[in-house]
Amino acid sequence: MAFPGFLLALFLLSCLAASCCGVTFSSLQDTLIVTASPQPGQVLKAGEDKITVTWALNTSFPAGIDSAYGTIKVKLCFAPISQQDRAWRKTVDNLKKDKTCLHKIVAKPYSTSNNTFTWTVQRDVPTATYFIRAYACNSADEEVAYGQTTDSHKTTNLFEVQAISGRHVSLDIASVCFSAFSILSLFGFFFLEKRKAKASQTK
Repeated sequence: MAFPGFLLALFLLSCLAASCCGVTFSSLQDTLIVTASPQPGQVLKAGEDKITVTWALNTSFPAGIDSAYGTIKVKLCFAPISQQDRAWRKTVDNLKKDKTCLHKIVAKPYSTSNNTFTWTVQRDVPTATYFIRAYACNSADEEVAYGQTTDSHKTTNLFEVQAISGRHVSLDIASVCFSAFSILSLFGFFFLEKRKAKASQTK
């Protein structure tokens, strides 16, 4: 009589383990068509340039496949070339641990139309090579499908972002002026010292 209870406990434990493990990227269907304005190889400047992203359901899938889609989350993602030797950008199948897409572009309720968003590349985006991915999430905020601007190997339609160097033209001008003033002051100091020395010798 205790056997059914054991089975129930085992089932509950398996469900708990599945929930702890989280959603895996390999379990998601590629049902979204995602396009973006950057051309392959284009270099965008952080804090200045804009990206326009468009997404839609791939109509080749059966009707109703998007019935669980509640939210679309669009993210800027590192390409493999910019993940090498950088554990903090590592791709992990478990999406809770995955570090591929660290920069959020937008999150919007799922809609079958008018799915376009223009985003200014944020100032804190580091220099790297990128692509864009969109996740479809259910009412529990779990990823259930995706789409991306690149192929499955993440080697096509990649673009680059050039980070802000932290230097500005006004600062460069000020530093040049300060350097010139310092040099002139130094020459002036030596000139005055030389005149004082000559004046003391003539007395």
